[in-house]
Amino acid sequence: MLVEALDDPPSPVEACARLLDLPRPILFESTARGGALGRYSYLTADPAQAWSSRPGDSTDLLADVATYITAHRTEPVPGLPPFQCGVAGFLGYEFGRRLERLPAPSSDDLRLPDAWFGAYDWVMAWDHETGKAWVMAREGSQGGREAGRPSADARMRDVARRMSGPSPIRTAPAIGTRATPPFHSGFTREAYLAAVEQVRQFILAGDIFQANLSQRFDAPWSGTPFEFYRRLSEVNPAPFAAYLQGDGFAVSSASPERFLSVDPDGMVETRPIKGTRSRGETPEEDHRLARELLSSEKDRAENVMIVDLLRNDLSKVCRPGSVEVPVLCALESHPTVHHLESIVSGRLEEGRTATDLLRAAFPGGSITGAPKVRAMEILAGLEPVARGVYCGTIGWLSVTGAMDTSIAIRTVTLRDGRAYFHAGGGIVADSEPAMEYQETLDKAAGLRQAIEAGP
Repeated sequence: MLVEALDDPPSPVEACARLLDLPRPILFESTARGGALGRYSYLTADPAQAWSSRPGDSTDLLADVATYITAHRTEPVPGLPPFQCGVAGFLGYEFGRRLERLPAPSSDDLRLPDAWFGAYDWVMAWDHETGKAWVMAREGSQGGREAGRPSADARMRDVARRMSGPSPIRTAPAIGTRATPPFHSGFTREAYLAAVEQVRQFILAGDIFQANLSQRFDAPWSGTPFEFYRRLSEVNPAPFAAYLQGDGFAVSSASPERFLSVDPDGMVETRPIKGTRSRGETPEEDHRLARELLSSEKDRAENVMIVDLLRNDLSKVCRPGSVEVPVLCALESHPTVHHLESIVSGRLEEGRTATDLLRAAFPGGSITGAPKVRAMEILAGLEPVARGVYCGTIGWLSVTGAMDTSIAIRTVTLRDGRAYFHAGGGIVADSEPAMEYQETLDKAAGLRQAIEAGP
């Protein structure tokens, strides 16, 4: 591994703008700084290999990823951020159909890959706590160059050259200067209320305890996908912001929620979010809404239910007795909403890897329901369109064995001049349909604001 410290590094978003002409650029940016989740950002592009799959393919993409990581496994370099080259991309929500017997969605109009990954042999990394940044690059397997790839040294020189050029970023108009575009939803308000009631009836009949019902919005977007990402990260600072460019589509995410992380020693963590209130317009109102969320028996019950589901998922691949809940229902405040967040941790069994953990726990319980498979069956019959990247996971798997992934909420897919995004909430027996509908609007508010800001 070659490592070079950067004396005067550009910001992650500035650096990304200089690499957009390369294939498959991907940025993982902690735009909400501070705390354990906001420490690192990463940027890479031009993968040595790429994998993607679509519904109906027979390939086992996670097996391919695991094979790559095993073939290139290296010990971590001490003192550097944990993503030290490896695999990065996303699993879409419908990838869950490859792991469980589930019905197809009612419609899949965007026809996105259900999984999309690249094998990246170089990465820029920022440690926002120390203010340091590095470029890391590795040669191919067995210490040799992979066919047709630049050497690690050549790659680092090219990245340094690109970082020293003039900035390609232009100043965008101030937020709020664009006329409000027309937004469309796959649900009418009445249809969403009826779907909530249908979920309640399934719960009352004993089929499930909870299901996370969502609706998809879309609106025109005339700017570039990266301009949209800049707007989204400005309006919605998040510890798990991400931007990636695929073939004919782009994804921008401002997720506040960690799905699964693994360190090189096999320690596992997941941080489910359940329970939401909007932020108040005054400090007094904001404190009242936060206290209301913390004292809500309904929201706490939702969170605890998903914690139990995730404890079960982690137990499939973690050492017996190692799964714990160090934090339960803590308040986490973000620019547009308050959330309740818990932490579930464990240690992988000997011989288990990050891809085994993904198989055991995907998709995340916080955005499906409980029991997970039955909830997903019900949602497939109620939601009018496929979720796509939304409620899947975005993240990286390092050649050191480490991994970090987010739940792909607050996530927008840009395709053919339109921006598509979902918002949802957990439905339980005592849910009030009108309040559940309003919760989806509260969660969508920051994404709408980014779209309304315009390019």
